[in-house]
Amino acid sequence: MKGDFLMLMMTGASLLVVPLAVVLGTGEGLGMDRPLPPSSPSAVVGEMEKETVTEESSSSRQLSAAETSDGTAASAVLGDLPAYQSEVTAFYILDESTGEVLEVPVEDYVRGAIAAEMPVDYHIEALKAQGTAALSYALWHHLQQQEAPDPALKGADFSADPSRRLGYMTQQQVWDFYGDRADYAWDKISEAAQEAARTVILWEGEPIAAAYHAISAGMTEGAENIWDGPLPYLQPVDSGWDVLAEDYKSTAVLAPGEIRQQAEAQGITLLPNDETWFEEEERSPSDYVTRIRLGDRTLTGNQLRQLLGLRSASFTIGRQGKNFIFYVRGYGHGAGLSQNGADYMARQGADYQEILRHYYTDVTLARLE
Repeated sequence: MKGDFLMLMMTGASLLVVPLAVVLGTGEGLGMDRPLPPSSPSAVVGEMEKETVTEESSSSRQLSAAETSDGTAASAVLGDLPAYQSEVTAFYILDESTGEVLEVPVEDYVRGAIAAEMPVDYHIEALKAQGTAALSYALWHHLQQQEAPDPALKGADFSADPSRRLGYMTQQQVWDFYGDRADYAWDKISEAAQEAARTVILWEGEPIAAAYHAISAGMTEGAENIWDGPLPYLQPVDSGWDVLAEDYKSTAVLAPGEIRQQAEAQGITLLPNDETWFEEEERSPSDYVTRIRLGDRTLTGNQLRQLLGLRSASFTIGRQGKNFIFYVRGYGHGAGLSQNGADYMARQGADYQEILRHYYTDVTLARLE
């Protein structure tokens, strides 16, 4: 996971894809009071909090990859779900680093998305939830491109950056990253993909833009407070267990000169007296800043977050000597699936379908055929 990414323009009930990443925490620019998820699946993500691989607990493994390789176990689990017919057998992914368009079979994509977006030491049910969210989001993008192709994608369904572990990784990149523990990592990822690659999240019969993030502030955020318009399935839900996450709280100390440099680069005017620079104007019920004045400009909390490199838009501002100190809770934009929350729920006994139904409001889970 990595944080946040980009967005889309929304017209009525339809969403139009706009360029690149913002949900991650890499840079979305300031002119983005635009609506919804990014044009790369990783754009909906959350920051990877753990990059170490630990031994799996006995509760986090159920069947080996070999035991599920014929799909029998997955079919049994999915048998009660309604069917969703799709002609998609592979996704076309624009590699942001090379400019190459990759053709990736669906299950290979799901494996690569799980590997890129969630620590492999998370519970197997959390990995399944992540894989299903990534698949649903990819199908959503595919349908968007069928209706209104973005020339910048060069015919691809969406973009990703495998070399930076954003959105998707190849099997070789997984092996290079995990080194002598690659067998363990790939077996667990492949096991999760057995079900995730066959499950899709639907709203009114179509795949959803299944946003996800690393750690919520304790409650997830509504889409309208991040992107510009509401989505019925991205509503605030309780994720209070996120406060137990190791990286739930963070601080960022910034000198006035650093803030001035970033602000003026965006055309924001600041007065000489830095006590006048910030004024919080609005905060959502989920405790994310939604409107804040910086100098002569009013920004969303996520815009300020991107500008200053904060981990979340759930923050308060204080002073530490001459410097500003930002007290931050959570990691990522806060909408949809909390990856840390998914891991917690799984360790309390929830399966991936229960996790998905918790974080995405009033959705239908279906069997992909």
